[in-house]
Amino acid sequence: MRAARGRAASFSAHVIATYGRTSMLEDEHGGLWSAVRRGRRSDVVVGDRVTATQSAEGQAAIEAIEPRSSLLYRADAFRTKELAANVDQVIVVFASRPSFNIWFIWKALLAARTAGIEALLIRNKTDLAEGAEAAQAALEEIRALGWRTLAISVRSDAAQAIAELTPLTQDRHSLLVGQSGMGKSTLLNLLVPEAQARTREFSERLDQGKQTTTAARWFDLPGGGALIDTPGFQEFGLAHLTAADVVTGFPEFVPHLGRCRFLDCRHLVEPDCAIRHALESGQISAGRYDFYRSLAEARTR
Repeated sequence: MRAARGRAASFSAHVIATYGRTSMLEDEHGGLWSAVRRGRRSDVVVGDRVTATQSAEGQAAIEAIEPRSSLLYRADAFRTKELAANVDQVIVVFASRPSFNIWFIWKALLAARTAGIEALLIRNKTDLAEGAEAAQAALEEIRALGWRTLAISVRSDAAQAIAELTPLTQDRHSLLVGQSGMGKSTLLNLLVPEAQARTREFSERLDQGKQTTTAARWFDLPGGGALIDTPGFQEFGLAHLTAADVVTGFPEFVPHLGRCRFLDCRHLVEPDCAIRHALESGQISAGRYDFYRSLAEARTR
C-alpha cells in the first residue's frame, strides 16, 4: 500500500497587497508570494496575517487567516469594502485644494472610532493660501472634539514634515485615507522612499499593472512600523454601521447619552431629547448635528 502523499509545508506571512482575489504575501524571510485564498473565498485584506502553502514557484494558497486585532470598513448600500486589518491608526489626509469634503473626513473618523482604531487628521499643503481659512477651521473643530491633528506641507517643507510625522508613525501600523489629490502619495513617498519601486515590483509579480492604483498596499517604514496606502476615493460609505454605532461615534454626544426621556430616542424629533437640547445650547454644532441627522435618517427608511 502506498503512503499518502504529504501536503506542502505551511508558512506564515502577511498580506501586503490585494488585487481582486489575488494577494501578495511577504513571508518571515522577506520572500514575496502571489497567492489566492483556498476555497475561492475573497475575505483576505491587506494587513492580514495568514497561513499559506506553496502551490508553485512563487505562488501559494492561503489556508487560514489569523485572528485580527482590528478591521476597518467602508460600505455603501450595495457593497462592503474591507480596507485593512490589524492597523492601530488611521491617518486621514486633507488639504484646502482641491476642495475637501468635510463629511468625508467626519465619516472616516467615525468609521475609525467605531472600529476601535485611533485616528490622526493631517492638514496637508499649508503653504496654499486659497481655502486655508476653511481648512484650518475644520482642523480646529476636529481637534476640539478630541482627535489628534497635524498641519504640515509635505512638498514645500519636507524636513519639517518628516520631523513631525516620524514620532506619530514610528512602530505603528497606519492606514492612509483621503480624497484624491490631497497629497497622500507625496506623504507616503516622503516616509517610504522606495514606495514607487515597491509598487512596480508588486505589479510585475502579479501581472496587474493597471490595477495597482486601485488597491491597498503595505509599506514597511525604515525605522519600524508600516504605512498602508489606499487609493484616493471621493466617498466614505458607512452603511455597515448600526444606528447605535453612529450615535456613540460622535464624541460630543457621549456626555448626553442616557439623559433623554425615551430610552430608544433617535435624537431626531422626540421630545425632551438631551442631544437636541445640547444642540440648542450650543454644545453641539449645527453642522455636526446635520451630519448626524443624515446618517440617522438613512437608517430609519
